[in-house]
Amino acid sequence: MESIFLVYSIFVFLFGLIIGSFLNCVIYRIEKGESFVKGRSYCPHCKHTLRWLDLVPVFSFLLLRGKCRYCHAKISVQYPLIEILTGIVFLLIFAYQFSTVFQVVFLWYIASVFIIIFVYDLKHYIIPDSVLFPAIGITFFYQLIFHFSIVFLSYLLSGLGAAAFFLAIFLVTKGRGMGFGDVKLAILLGLLLGFPHIIVGLFLAFLFGAIIGVILLLRKKKGLKSEVPFAPFLIAGTFIALVWGTQLIHWYTHIII
Repeated sequence: MESIFLVYSIFVFLFGLIIGSFLNCVIYRIEKGESFVKGRSYCPHCKHTLRWLDLVPVFSFLLLRGKCRYCHAKISVQYPLIEILTGIVFLLIFAYQFSTVFQVVFLWYIASVFIIIFVYDLKHYIIPDSVLFPAIGITFFYQLIFHFSIVFLSYLLSGLGAAAFFLAIFLVTKGRGMGFGDVKLAILLGLLLGFPHIIVGLFLAFLFGAIIGVILLLRKKKGLKSEVPFAPFLIAGTFIALVWGTQLIHWYTHIII
């Protein structure tokens, strides 16, 4: 049994590497305003069409020593890092042993969306609607299908409540304390987590944001008025709440009772 699980885990990790390679393509092409569903991959520097040997996740980067085969320009370390990260996240979701294959596939999709948003917001301070809106729609119908009861209402209200909370911050600070993209992202997070897990996710996001903010201030990398992308913290908090939220809630209630 353990050997079978190990074999499945290896395949899941390799599948995650492949998806991570595709996510790198999506991130780049969204930035350039290009379609990511058609067209051959090419070097961003010399525009040379890449062969299959240039596109093997992680392996090609190591084989080429981080440089383009054709123009010898440096390849960003983002590419292997995203591939490895996606493999690890896919493996964590698989190892958690959710109830159905459909649920695992859905969470792999959401994880892919999160990785795109995480990287894109970190680089450009923007959450792409072309990725976010389909994820909101798919999550809405997923919860509707699998929780067609008062439970679905809980997910829906969590999404609307989280968005309202962020909208209030956006309006009060006139967009300086929170971007409107975070308001839209909060809808997805609430629909995904439901109550009370959304509280855990948001608490962790603000906690991570505060810790990183203090570190950046102490290292003089950012000032008090500097802009810091918040979506990466929201995504990190949401993923932890999704996988370990129940344990964290039980741990906290055990302490205060």
